Amino acid sequence: MDPHHRSNLKIALNEPDKPFSTVVPCNRTAQPRSNYDRDYIGLDIGGTLTKVVYTMGSAVFLEKFATESIEEVLSFLEQLICRKELNFAHVVTTGGGSQKFNKSLSKLFTEKHGIPVLKKDEMESLILGLDFFIRDVDKEVFVMDHVTEKIRFLDKVSVKYPYMLVNIGSGVSILRVDGPGGQYKRVGGSSLGGGTLWGLLSLITNCGSYESMLQLSEQGDNRNVDMLVGDIYGTDYNSIGLKSSTIASSFGKVFKKEKNDTLRNNRDQVDQADIAKSLIYAISNNIGQISYLHANINNVTNIYFGGSYISAHKFIIKTLSYAINFWSKGDMKAHFLKHDGYIGAIGSFLTTAEHESASDNRSDADTISQKLDLTNLSETKPEFDYVESLSDDSSNA
Repeated sequence: MDPHHRSNLKIALNEPDKPFSTVVPCNRTAQPRSNYDRDYIGLDIGGTLTKVVYTMGSAVFLEKFATESIEEVLSFLEQLICRKELNFAHVVTTGGGSQKFNKSLSKLFTEKHGIPVLKKDEMESLILGLDFFIRDVDKEVFVMDHVTEKIRFLDKVSVKYPYMLVNIGSGVSILRVDGPGGQYKRVGGSSLGGGTLWGLLSLITNCGSYESMLQLSEQGDNRNVDMLVGDIYGTDYNSIGLKSSTIASSFGKVFKKEKNDTLRNNRDQVDQADIAKSLIYAISNNIGQISYLHANINNVTNIYFGGSYISAHKFIIKTLSYAINFWSKGDMKAHFLKHDGYIGAIGSFLTTAEHESASDNRSDADTISQKLDLTNLSETKPEFDYVESLSDDSSNA
């Protein structure tokens, strides 16, 4: 195969017509092929979601599943590897589930189909994926002006260290990254992350998915349940820089001791959409503040947010951007990605190329640039106003 055959690779994110909707017979052949004729697959198995990145023909596909439905994931993977036109040399897994489900993965890939399973450290996968997005992919990384709510995509630039990666999945991990190849340190984190939001909203609301929770929050008004500075002082608190619209107490208005009112009656009167918006504010503001604190302690000004919690959602991005700007007085910049939930999966996916480059005595850069050209990503953009690009100098503003 011509090494430039994949020069037009595109990512198809959650295609509506999945090519493996029905069980197919296993037609894998054992015919040896050149590494340039190989397909690639990477898995990031988190506590809540499993992300899959794989090649098929000239396209790269991204898929996600609920980790609790691991059997569905395994079924999908088996249908994938059994297609006779695909040729996987090995699979790379990362995330906590790569250890938890190691036996199931080895049984499926190695014992049943002769495909080795390689494990990649979760944090190293995140950094590898993020560095690749920053360095090699145009219009992937962006910043938001929390006032105008417009975003600006950054041109691809050389990675500037140190930076801070805040990965928001079920929980939160905060990394200071000083360079490639394992030059990082986990400096903090929080148990209050995406899993907290999903868990509480599933108890409080009638939503059955994270997407429906986000949609519900867009209809809500947190001022109906949150106690604001203006509710306490009647106006701005100018001497300490707090506007009247600043949240003083999340859910501070919900519990009211009024005559002839029971707590149950009060709870029934609270709109679910207001609850959803208030809780997203509470979780996001908390993450934003601790991210700033760790960045300040570690003398880092560029903060990158990743993880499926964000999901390119305007409201969450705005809240995190505002928090970083507010606490740092504009000295720090919050960065986001279009494919924020797939950073670790992309990192494990790229590890496949690194593994083959080593066996081929080729450099990683040659293998990735010639065979795994992911620079032409899908045209999917967050659904809000944006400016096409920023200059390289502005990327670290």
